[in-house]
Amino acid sequence: MAEQLESFRKETRDWLEANCPPEMRQPVRDEGDVYWGGRNATFKNDAQKQWFEACRDKGYTVPDWPKEYGGAGLSPAEAKVLRQEMAAINARPPLSSFGIWMLGPALLHFGTEGQKQRFLNEIARGEIRWCQGYSEPGSGSDLVSMQTFGEDKGDHWVVNGQKIWTSYADEADWIFCLVRTDKDDKYKGITFMLFDMASDGVSTKPIKLISGNSPFCETFMDDVKVPKSYGEDVPGYVGEINRGWDVAKYLLGHEREMISATGGGDRATSLGAATSRQGELDPVLRAQMALFDIDALSFTAMSEKFMDELKAGKGHPAQPNMLKYAGTELNKRRNELMMSAGGSTALEWESEETSGGKTARGWLRTKANSIEGGTSEVMLNVIAKRILELPGA
Repeated sequence: MAEQLESFRKETRDWLEANCPPEMRQPVRDEGDVYWGGRNATFKNDAQKQWFEACRDKGYTVPDWPKEYGGAGLSPAEAKVLRQEMAAINARPPLSSFGIWMLGPALLHFGTEGQKQRFLNEIARGEIRWCQGYSEPGSGSDLVSMQTFGEDKGDHWVVNGQKIWTSYADEADWIFCLVRTDKDDKYKGITFMLFDMASDGVSTKPIKLISGNSPFCETFMDDVKVPKSYGEDVPGYVGEINRGWDVAKYLLGHEREMISATGGGDRATSLGAATSRQGELDPVLRAQMALFDIDALSFTAMSEKFMDELKAGKGHPAQPNMLKYAGTELNKRRNELMMSAGGSTALEWESEETSGGKTARGWLRTKANSIEGGTSEVMLNVIAKRILELPGA
């Protein structure tokens, strides 16, 4: 096994060297450096297109998905090697997608074969961009209090309601959306629906954050017709009708793992490497930055351990809560230190010298990390109850 992995590692290095352009080994500087795919997607440059297409054809946009669903069919150990080798050359992800991070795992677990064949392949090929319809005004942490309702019309539902904090809803092609279909049962009255954002009655409105930038939107549904079927063995919902909460909880674990990844550490994200003013900084601040880098690398090691346990079927269901809490708090700390290291220049908001206030805007954006995907307070409550088994109040 060890020899096979080493052989795969060498093959992977050779493939990356031949297929990952130098431009795709640079840190992400702006939104255009991230390729999201979708029916209206455009490439920023030829290098981005080349890197995406090479990974798509190899199955490396979703390397651990089965080949029949657009992946490379890699084993957990092989997928780990690929992640390590991509990190070693600071390769950018070829495709960013809520379909990969959240909906895909839910479909692999709960979806019909028809849904997997259609939607997973579209996700893997970057042909469809998804957004998530979960939170509502007044229904964030208490998600099951949601009020968006789907009236059963036989072969379809008519959906009315509002979602909020819908990331990139104005750019998405489709939405995976929690809709109440039974008003009498709080938990067993929710259906996990899939529908096109171009459907009549769907509209979005951007939400501006204090950073001046925002991926968030309000999403409105006014008499939206959602089919119960998109063809043979392709239901318009995932799992069972009125049992969407089971799917939602499973997906939340993957969302929290995704958000937690912002806290990880490697050579590319080291504060020491990222700060050009090291020699000018106060020794205490330099020590704080070094301690942060150690904690971030420790977090990365913990994440790898949890992922290995998950792949082996030994993971604790509350581990994503631990990752989400630790990762988001680390990312907030990272940006606080970057602001301190930047001095008064870091407070600048508009100039070309600061890339339009990148440090300040990034720092302000991290304030949302400990809210989105479940607040840090809720995460701590889950950890106390599910892992530490502390008594309730």
